[in-house]
Amino acid sequence: MTSPSFGLSRHRVALTMATVVALGLSWCGIARAADAIFSGSKQADHGFVVYDVQSEYQAGTTQIFVRAPARLKGGPLLALYVLPVEAHDDKRWGDARAEIAKLNIADRYGNGFGVVCVFPTFSHLPWYADHPSDPHIRQETHFLKVVLPFIERTYPVGTDRLSRALLGFSKSGWGAWTLLLRHPDLFERAAAWDAPMTMDVPRYGMAPIAGTQENFERYRVTTLLRERGAQLGSERRLMLAGWDFYREQTRGARKLLQELKVPHVYRDGPQRKHHWNSGWMADLAPWAAR
Repeated sequence: MTSPSFGLSRHRVALTMATVVALGLSWCGIARAADAIFSGSKQADHGFVVYDVQSEYQAGTTQIFVRAPARLKGGPLLALYVLPVEAHDDKRWGDARAEIAKLNIADRYGNGFGVVCVFPTFSHLPWYADHPSDPHIRQETHFLKVVLPFIERTYPVGTDRLSRALLGFSKSGWGAWTLLLRHPDLFERAAAWDAPMTMDVPRYGMAPIAGTQENFERYRVTTLLRERGAQLGSERRLMLAGWDFYREQTRGARKLLQELKVPHVYRDGPQRKHHWNSGWMADLAPWAAR
């Protein structure tokens, strides 16, 4: 069985989620792709459905949680990738899906058409990097070659840069920025809150993911800004906000952005708890999911 494809044009459509399910989003069985095997979807918490994934780039089973608009009013839609900060579905730093549901991001944003909210999980602490030698810690590759293609063949989202946005905090804020800076042709916007943007050596559990200092340099935010910031053009495609743990790093990144003249959105405060559910997402989601 293959994954369903909507093949929507930019003409308006009106589908309820019940119709979407009937069309195949809640398909059962196994779907195979070149790099992964996907299970059929199951109902999950907070209005999400979840797919189990066996990817050659991850150790064991990971998951992709998706919340689509209750009523599809047009297409293609924006895909908002909300990036986790812990391995698997750990909730040490709060519940991202609960916050997405609370803010009703799927139905509220996307220029009135809605947003497909995607929350993928990873087998190791996610820093959105590929390990230089371990084939099962290839987080960037898993995201780009497994998660994105699956969403884009299963849901009525666009497949161009303008249809993809990234949102995260702490290590996933770092990941959102590195993904966009390393792949500016794939992502339109990346919003980060309270992230260690000026980190110069692997910290906070990144060392086992980066593997070496040399490999870390490929993902180092300050290096990427200097090398690729100009490629982002005149649009404000990066958002930087804080603060709690990383206010000084946030301010340091802001200073570098100004020195390099990289267009961006910046918000300093109010101070909030370093947690998915402390309220910061309400400030960033309208920009990321517009």
